[in-house]
Amino acid sequence: MHPEPEKRFHLKQFKAISSAIAQYEDLDVLLNHFVEGLCRTFKLKGTSILLYDAHESQLFRVASYGISEQYLTKGPLFMDENDEAFVSGRPVLVDDMQSDPRIQYCDEALKEGIAAMLSFPIKYRNTVVGLIRAYHSAPIALHEEDVNSIAVLSQLLGLVIENNGMKNFLSQVQMAVSNLPIHLREGSHG
Repeated sequence: MHPEPEKRFHLKQFKAISSAIAQYEDLDVLLNHFVEGLCRTFKLKGTSILLYDAHESQLFRVASYGISEQYLTKGPLFMDENDEAFVSGRPVLVDDMQSDPRIQYCDEALKEGIAAMLSFPIKYRNTVVGLIRAYHSAPIALHEEDVNSIAVLSQLLGLVIENNGMKNFLSQVQMAVSNLPIHLREGSHG
């Protein structure tokens, strides 16, 4: 029997990270700091955040740390029923990237030195909007409370991502309305 992994997120760190996520102004900076922080905290090979585009039915990488450009550009990540974290909305561990049928790019993972992956859904309410993927060169062993903490933080990220998208949408609507002729904006008829 293996000893339980050391707990890395304690309430103090969890509160600090949660507070920082809620207060970031720049989404790109937040996502980049988040993936770097996960790698450093859990001594992972790399981490990526991928957001789902329903029109394309694929995931697009928006932030990563510790992963080569060659691996990042290996090909599209189409969604299918094999992506358990996306479909189930729960964290999923892949112990062996080389032999797991759910893995799209086994050879590329081997070349990158990735042996295992832990995938966390990023959710907004009950909808999965993306994934956090943590990669490592050896099996990943996290304390159960750390897994739960990352899952909660990924939900907070989902809220921030959706809020940012809504803010961008409203800005575009406001810009479009401001470009309308005055008589249309004010409702007067000529």
